Amino acid sequence: MNELTISLDPHRKTPLYEQIYGFIREEIRGGRIRAGERLPSARALSGYLSVSRSTVDLAYEQLVSEGYLESVPCKGYFVCEIEELYRLDEKKEETKEDDAAEQTPFHYDFAVTGTAPGGFPQNSWKKISKEVLLDADDSLFQLGDAKGEHGLREAIRDYLHHARGVNCRTEQIIVGAGNDYLLMLLSVILGRGHKVAMENPTYISAYRCFAKLGYAMCTISMDEAGMRPAELEKSGADLAYIMPSHQFPMGMVMPMKRRMQLLAWASRENGRYLIEDDYDSEFRYKGRPIPALQGNDTEGKVIYLGTFSRAIAPSIRISYMVLPETLLPAYEENGRCFSATVSKTDQKILEEFMRSGAFERHLNRMRAQYKGKHDLLIRLLKEFGREYTVSGENAGVHVLVHLPKGLSEAEAVQRAKEDGVRVYGLERYCIGAVADPAQGGTVLLGYAGLSEEEIAEAAAILKKCWNA
Repeated sequence: MNELTISLDPHRKTPLYEQIYGFIREEIRGGRIRAGERLPSARALSGYLSVSRSTVDLAYEQLVSEGYLESVPCKGYFVCEIEELYRLDEKKEETKEDDAAEQTPFHYDFAVTGTAPGGFPQNSWKKISKEVLLDADDSLFQLGDAKGEHGLREAIRDYLHHARGVNCRTEQIIVGAGNDYLLMLLSVILGRGHKVAMENPTYISAYRCFAKLGYAMCTISMDEAGMRPAELEKSGADLAYIMPSHQFPMGMVMPMKRRMQLLAWASRENGRYLIEDDYDSEFRYKGRPIPALQGNDTEGKVIYLGTFSRAIAPSIRISYMVLPETLLPAYEENGRCFSATVSKTDQKILEEFMRSGAFERHLNRMRAQYKGKHDLLIRLLKEFGREYTVSGENAGVHVLVHLPKGLSEAEAVQRAKEDGVRVYGLERYCIGAVADPAQGGTVLLGYAGLSEEEIAEAAAILKKCWNA
């Protein structure tokens, strides 16, 4: 057997080596790969699947340890006799494996979507909630404005103007339950037939959302400043989704020159728009806050997206979109028929939370807390050795660690997993080909959801297992 076609999905939570292991195991148990057959060499299979050699090695080693394969020196890997195994109830076996995977004990999780334990402003939120309900009249329980309540949109307008440099009228703001809903609404406003360009590596959730909505997709590579304008021009795209304030997952902040180049691209043709996701813009630990790209837009080419999920809590599920004036007629014609997806009660609570100053106080507290965790993690990572480098620091709530040559992403993730620490590989955010594993992998470490003590303990474990 010279080839083994396996459909791999780099965006699944299951590591690539486990996907390879699981496929071969089920092929053997199902009798589709028979006892005595020789499998492709690890080098040949890694080249055929476009994955690292260490990824295939891990899969083969697991199969050998479980008795599915036999490694014969100088000859290769051969399938063992396992007649009694492949007649087992496959459904039951898969259920057990899924349950075991869910119960994998991670003592520390560097989740990039984590939020600080106890960070939710429970006391002030609870107090304002009580006041809103006590003062409520019947109008609070009636169907509201499809764009969102006027009072909340005014509060968002004022916040965006002062904190993010966004210039807009209240009428341009639409409130919705999460960015996914707003992107679906945007697809109704813009219509089909567009081509969307996204940075690569990219924000996978938005990429999948656009793809499911039926848009043609393309990815644009990045340099140290962000999405490459020349490549974008050649792509044929008329919509470009960018994250200039803090690109996810790479963590870069787009400089002014590149912002102007992208605005120029959008201005060259009618129907071109930049979709600005102002991800993690609230958290910056060095230098002045970077204003939003929308504030530099003088031709109505930027569609601005923001959310309270990171700043307050993911469960709040309140996001907002600022449409250019030129798209308001299209919204009135195509999008006004969709009712608001956030309850008036929640909108009123958030409005009062912002107007009372509680939101500003909460942000200041969280910035100080996250900065302490950020500074601690950066200091600890410097102790790993000169061959480890860090990027994406000084903003947001995650950093990237670039591993030394010879330590692949899959191996780093697996070593950490075996020691009870969960880290996240960069490959899961890449579309198509990934970096050369010989150059060393890259992992993301999110620090928001861990205490400083947990960060120190987990970093010590990573330093030991990665340098082993």
